[in-house]
Amino acid sequence: MSTRPTLFVTGASGHLGRKTVEFLLASGKGNIIAGSRDPEKIADLVAKGAEARAVDFNRSETLATAFAGVDRLLLVSTDAIDQPGRRLIQHTAAIQAAIDAGVKHIIYTSATNASPDSASIALRDHHETEQAVISSGLGHTILRNTLYMDNLLMSLPQILSSGQWFHAAAGGKIAMATREDCARAAAAALESDFSGNRIIEISGAELLDHDETASIISGLSGKPVSAIATDEATLTHALLNAGLPDIFARLLATFDTAQAKGEFNVLTSAVRDLTGKQPTTLSDFLKDHV
Repeated sequence: MSTRPTLFVTGASGHLGRKTVEFLLASGKGNIIAGSRDPEKIADLVAKGAEARAVDFNRSETLATAFAGVDRLLLVSTDAIDQPGRRLIQHTAAIQAAIDAGVKHIIYTSATNASPDSASIALRDHHETEQAVISSGLGHTILRNTLYMDNLLMSLPQILSSGQWFHAAAGGKIAMATREDCARAAAAALESDFSGNRIIEISGAELLDHDETASIISGLSGKPVSAIATDEATLTHALLNAGLPDIFARLLATFDTAQAKGEFNVLTSAVRDLTGKQPTTLSDFLKDHV
């Protein structure tokens, strides 16, 4: 009879969940279950040795069955931000299902300095989910992930084309991390034997403001880029004019406001402590994505 723990990753068809499963399969320290609303999307992970289970956060009555026999659960925060409160409903249903299924330890991917009064609209329901995790009575690890470096890749073509990077972050700094580093940290937390309660701030390698980041982009691309500070309302309007849906325009703009207020000014050694590897610098990340 196997004594290896059964480890479950939700959102396995998404970027972070998929990469986390890949790290877990490579280490071979547990029986890996990958959860997705559409298991067909993770057939490649099954081919590599994972078990697939259907997980639909909008059908809470199915979740306890999906989590049956699981020792440690990674709850990857969902992207259900289109309706206020919807993501929190999904998360709390998953936490209750974990309790009902007898899960021993839950790992939740939260966000830096999650607070009920954060300037970022995204951080508020992370705080509420954290409170649900803490009050669940389960052993837990809360991973407060910083913003992903990978998100820069979506706006870089326009930034490089115009030479202008509009933002509302003032001089606020952030230590962005790669999604891969966050996934590696999540895998390490999931497969560890830690059984208590902890909150870990996950950061990248260096604190940078927009001017410093623009300078790195300029140096690597050979094209001058200027970071131009504006306010949240102006940035939101510009994002709406660029075609972003209202909720996403407000989400991005309030991230900048939170950065301006110092909410993301966090630098830790957590990635190295959990994984044994130094987090990726912005320069190295951009070099890898030329």
